[in-house]
Amino acid sequence: MAVREPFNFKSLEELKMKASLLGAEVHFSDDLSSLAQPLRLKGRNVPNRLAVLPMEGRDATADGKPTALTFRRYERYARGGAGLIWLEAVAIHPMSKSTDRQLCLTSENRGDLARLLNAMRDAATEELGHAPLCILQLHDAGRYRKAKGTKPALVVSNPYLDPRVGIPPDAPLLSDGEIEAMEGLYADAASLAQEAGFDGVDVKSCHRYLVSDMLSAFLRKGPYGGSFEGRTRFLLNVVKKIRIAVGDDFLLAVRLNLYDGIPYPHGWGVDRENPRIPDLTEPLELVRRLKGAGVDLICASSGTPYYNPHVGRPYERPPAGALPPDEHPLEGVSRALSLVERLQTHLPDLPVVGFAYTWLRNYAPFAAASNISRGAVSLAGFGRMAFAYPDFARDILEKGHLDEKKVCICCSLCSEAMAQGRNTGCFVRDKDVYIVHR
Repeated sequence: MAVREPFNFKSLEELKMKASLLGAEVHFSDDLSSLAQPLRLKGRNVPNRLAVLPMEGRDATADGKPTALTFRRYERYARGGAGLIWLEAVAIHPMSKSTDRQLCLTSENRGDLARLLNAMRDAATEELGHAPLCILQLHDAGRYRKAKGTKPALVVSNPYLDPRVGIPPDAPLLSDGEIEAMEGLYADAASLAQEAGFDGVDVKSCHRYLVSDMLSAFLRKGPYGGSFEGRTRFLLNVVKKIRIAVGDDFLLAVRLNLYDGIPYPHGWGVDRENPRIPDLTEPLELVRRLKGAGVDLICASSGTPYYNPHVGRPYERPPAGALPPDEHPLEGVSRALSLVERLQTHLPDLPVVGFAYTWLRNYAPFAAASNISRGAVSLAGFGRMAFAYPDFARDILEKGHLDEKKVCICCSLCSEAMAQGRNTGCFVRDKDVYIVHR
């Protein structure tokens, strides 16, 4: 365990020295050329190796349509130069939403999301001469459904997660029939996204939302729990049904938790004796099966914002209500990058999007470049950094560095806003907008 400290590294050498003292394995390269390399995905061109991860905005209308704030956010991302933009969690049904102001994909909203997509492509083409690849994330909040008229959809009880959101231990669980019926909702939503013109969809399987919860349902009885085959059944069925619905040319991705950091038998990808130690036996086998079922791309993640946010988002300051982690953020960055590298090297012909670069601030490009050039990841993903610094990719590619005055400082204010159901953006770098639109 390490004592946390403010981010006061004056040089990359200071950061490397700190990593060495902690035993944190983070690689850096001064050669950023790998970040500018295009990537071919099923006949589509990703202009570079930088990606915007799905950071939610909570700024949709009550019926799930994008607002002016939504358009502003995504047009800024598009002009910012990232080769891949992974659109935030979009509910597959009005009952699937985590908040009242979450985007929702319905037949009525399809045209509105198509206009958002076209605005992104137009903004990028006008500014850069090319458009990014755009993937829409399909989402059901599961136990974290909090929109009006909804109630938590539980796959299995969890003593670590349920008390934090007021779910009693005897709360009813979804029936096998209810779970099976939801498989078709994902396929229907994927078809709508295809009709709207997106390059592909992602089945959100992280952060202990519905699909992620399935993967750790060790104590659930029946076809959707217990064994590895039972716990992965839902996700694999969803993937197969989507592939049938959209055909072979449409991109299909999964954003997958590789490691929950929650004690067994309530956590996925954890050592059964020590939850601080990842065990990738099951996650690696699942990804192998997902690839066989037609998945083209994996976006990696870990942890859950509702229990251990530092596991997926190493930060400078904990979100309100969260306990300070018992590890240095560099140790969290090291673990995340290691998880991704183990996956990418296990399946080198399946592109993987990495995460946890933002805490490194202006030194992040050097870590991303090293990992891509070494074959440890295919694309480097940035979430909070895009909130704070939407043109981060353009500055990396055109200037060879990030502006220290623009980088995300990992203060967790955006995470707090999400937890509170407020419009979410950067309250530090974009305060003139988001202080007003609270």
